[in-house]
Amino acid sequence: MPIPILMPALSPTMEEGTLAKWLVKEGDEVRSGDLIAEIETDKATMEVEAVDEGTVGKLLVAEGTEGVPVNETIAVILEEGEDASAAENVGSSTPAPKPAAQAETADQAKPVKAEAAPPKAAKSKPAGGRVFASPLAKRIAKDKGIDLSAITGSGPRGRIVKTDVEAAPKTAARAAGKAQASMSSIDARAFYEAETYDEIPLNSMRKTIARRLTQSKQEIPHYYLTIDCV
Repeated sequence: MPIPILMPALSPTMEEGTLAKWLVKEGDEVRSGDLIAEIETDKATMEVEAVDEGTVGKLLVAEGTEGVPVNETIAVILEEGEDASAAENVGSSTPAPKPAAQAETADQAKPVKAEAAPPKAAKSKPAGGRVFASPLAKRIAKDKGIDLSAITGSGPRGRIVKTDVEAAPKTAARAAGKAQASMSSIDARAFYEAETYDEIPLNSMRKTIARRLTQSKQEIPHYYLTIDCV
């Protein structure tokens, strides 16, 4: 009976890997302990040994394939007396479904999205182009170069007060931050002429490092301390 070779879990957290290189080819005789492949995980590239003896009947996953799930069939070993046609009946294995109890628990653990509160109606500015603002708000706006006509007042009858002016730069900063974030979607290759650079694909380790750095920046609170030294 053909023996499937599965993508091994080389670490407790490994869910998928990259088949970096085959060290055998179809038709090779292998024994237990022989090196058959190099698997690249998010931490390192490791060599995989054969567990059973036989002939490599078929390599199901090509070299360089990324994102191969753990326990996916990557090759088939034929026992003595079997021919290559027996390997055709061995397909990729599929992961076992979650038990009903676990699936139900996972569904219950999902947070329920609260209904969004209806947006507050923006206060209309008075007709005639006149802007109503307190003297302090006008002075702060003048010092910071803020256009009062672009601010919606929160005071009585739409009057612009100090807090409205102080909040205006924060709104502008958030808008600038969104514009800067959109720059990440720009293809960096557009800034260089063709054939003037070498494009090197990221390996699994570098992808994990980038994902972890992005996650730490987005999900972990940061605070910054500035000290003036005299």
